[in-house]
Amino acid sequence: MTAVLRTEPALLVLEDGRVFRGRSYGAVGTTFGEAVFSTGMSGYQETLTDPSYAKQIIVQTFPHIGNTGVNDEDAESSRIWAAGYVVRDAARRPSNWRAQRSLDEELINFGVVGIQHVDTRALTRHLRDRGAMKAGVFSGEAAATPVAELVAQVNAQAPMEGLNLSAVVSTKEAYTVEPKDHGFDGEVEFSIAAIDLGIKAMTPQRFAERGVRVHVLPYNATFQDIAATGAQGVFLSNGPGDPATANVQVELVRQVLDAKIPYFGICFGNQILGRALGYGTYKLRYGHRGINQPVLDKATGKVEITSQNHGFAVDAPREGASLAPLDRFGRVEVSHISLNDQVVEGLVCLDLPAFSVQYHPEAASGPHDASHLFDRFIDVMRAAGTAAASTSTTASTQEEK
Repeated sequence: MTAVLRTEPALLVLEDGRVFRGRSYGAVGTTFGEAVFSTGMSGYQETLTDPSYAKQIIVQTFPHIGNTGVNDEDAESSRIWAAGYVVRDAARRPSNWRAQRSLDEELINFGVVGIQHVDTRALTRHLRDRGAMKAGVFSGEAAATPVAELVAQVNAQAPMEGLNLSAVVSTKEAYTVEPKDHGFDGEVEFSIAAIDLGIKAMTPQRFAERGVRVHVLPYNATFQDIAATGAQGVFLSNGPGDPATANVQVELVRQVLDAKIPYFGICFGNQILGRALGYGTYKLRYGHRGINQPVLDKATGKVEITSQNHGFAVDAPREGASLAPLDRFGRVEVSHISLNDQVVEGLVCLDLPAFSVQYHPEAASGPHDASHLFDRFIDVMRAAGTAAASTSTTASTQEEK
């Protein structure tokens, strides 16, 4: 499992003309994407296999990467989704009892072009000051191309704004995750329909561990598809791309809200709930990416350290309850706030059984501060079922009279 020692020169070229030189890492060739930085000190395998990183070149701020290798258990999807990978000091030999391959080998297996020996501190400061931007990694013969030509190639790619990537990362076929396959031996009380916009494998597992059957449906699932599962709740996952392009999913969520079906969304699912309620979304300067993002839960006053990966946010009033722009959905409140930059990190509907957060409570990888949100959704479904039963009983009594 010794990593391949690379001698080929490589370049990371940014759209503003800034160039970082290094050596190739992973596959040799050319790749394009949006350069973003992730502040996680661990969990690089989960990061690389997170579908939310599709079309992005990940810059790891932690300097030493690859020391624990790669295994078959920790991947969050079936492949590496990142467009490219930038590290400072790549491990020459992994050292961990669970390691099955080196990270270098894994990058080569999936054709991911990377670069090492980069001053990632200087690069991160540049992206923090100038914002996430178009970029390209060039190694092998491509690295010998005049820089002016490489800058032109980088700028010719489409920006992240306006990209609809759900179809790229979503499952092609529906499947079900059973509680019994994840250590739960009790009776299944609830089932949910989870719309896969780039779902991480640990998310349905966290539900299954709590006795919830998860019907994972493709990105273009309809309200009728949801109804056919018999689910008592609807979940929308994380995912890549611009939420302003997710019109199909926005209309689906509006149907869910109109039907008063319990709803829970994370990350992209939070942005889609915001749009469904009538709020806008906008692109952040450099986004939130890492497993150490502090968030204030306004209801409890507690601070949760969270795992995040998003470049867009919801534009909603941060103080107090307000009527949703689409007033048929009633009152809405911003439930969570980022303590780094005051970005909206959660929404709760006060007149409907719906809430969402901008971060990843499944904690793969990351802290477990927010794992209680899975239990909260179960409580919401339980309360909705009790209310429905009470309404049905009242109606039957009135008919008898």
